[in-house]
Amino acid sequence: ASVYNAATVSSHAWARFFLATQTTYHRLMNALHNYPDVLAAAARYLENEDALTTLCIQVQQIASPTGEEKMRSDWVTAYFETLGLADVYQDELHNTYGRIVGHSGDAPALLVSAHIDTVFPFETDLSVRIDEKNGLIYGPAIGDNSTGVAALLSTAEALCTLPAPPVDIWFVANSGEEGLGDLRGMRAAVERLDTIGAGGIGASIVIEGTGVGRIVHQALGSRRYRISASAPGGHSWSDFGSASAIHALVQLAANLSQMSVPKSPRTTFNIGRTQGGTSINTIAQEAWLELDLRSEDPEALEAIIQQTHKIISSFQNANWQKKNVQIDVECIGDRPTGEISAEHPLVLATAEALEYCGIQVQHTLRMSSTDANIPLSRGIPSVCIGITRGGDAHRLSEWIDPEMMPRGVQHLILLTWWSALWVAGELSA
Repeated sequence: ASVYNAATVSSHAWARFFLATQTTYHRLMNALHNYPDVLAAAARYLENEDALTTLCIQVQQIASPTGEEKMRSDWVTAYFETLGLADVYQDELHNTYGRIVGHSGDAPALLVSAHIDTVFPFETDLSVRIDEKNGLIYGPAIGDNSTGVAALLSTAEALCTLPAPPVDIWFVANSGEEGLGDLRGMRAAVERLDTIGAGGIGASIVIEGTGVGRIVHQALGSRRYRISASAPGGHSWSDFGSASAIHALVQLAANLSQMSVPKSPRTTFNIGRTQGGTSINTIAQEAWLELDLRSEDPEALEAIIQQTHKIISSFQNANWQKKNVQIDVECIGDRPTGEISAEHPLVLATAEALEYCGIQVQHTLRMSSTDANIPLSRGIPSVCIGITRGGDAHRLSEWIDPEMMPRGVQHLILLTWWSALWVAGELSA
């Protein structure tokens, strides 16, 4: 390996930190010693807080509810084209793709992604407030996932200034991550990219705006159902005794709330939404609820799914049919499980890159439900990482700490290049 030269890095403080700690982070840094331009490109972001903040707010100001992402996708498409990425393309789900061409045409590609959808409807006031005392930035979706998209764009921009990476790197701003989007954007992206080129996808990095320091490498599985009830209904006085869809559904819901789940492996259920009826003096003809089931273990998830179906079937018997009550169930979400070991090279490199950038690793946050569920479920090594500190996700009071963003982007750039080397088979482990 060539000798590291601190003069190649614009940030003297960053260089001093590297020289003092290079033996500690030997796996990652040994791989990157031969790429001083990469180290320099990553270090430059330590001085780019204002530019990163501006880009983040630009993204945040474009409304992008799940299922209605076209405006933000169009904006990202134009940004990719301005950067000069190859094969810029927007699919029918409003995923936007762009590629940096690698010099190894036969190797699998690296996928780097961030979701563009948010939980907030179009009419949401997207005004941003900066707290002059602590520097925090407040605004709906500022962290989830405007910061993640800004980091994706910044990483693509940085890598466009460098020599060709060892493999193709696909940057994808995907739709449909939140709620009932059910990861549909990531499903489509993985399906598309894993079938093109010589080797499909060799590894995946998923970006979330907040949660810096976490390394999610285990996919939390979930199943979601909409359970609907229909009944004759009628007037609350003159038709008293006629079956009510709401009465039937709340009895079913009460039974669901008594389901037995293990403490370990952790397994949960929640009735998150319910709706029905037309007025207080009307016996309801229709009602529905939405049920969320989750578990960190596939067998435990299947067990609670079976409990759910057993309860539903008890309301589909002859007794309820005589009352002309009909219960229907529809699966509205299926997030698959999957994982890579904590000792996987990608996980270890992610941790070393965090420590190298001065970011404390959060060892307890290993499992979550993210876009990484899709590649992990297909056996593609994947991690989900955060870019900065933040809080109040999915609330109007959502906030981020912009001071942490430059180090988060520095980490992402280093990890992206290391991952490209690993996918290319240029690393020993």
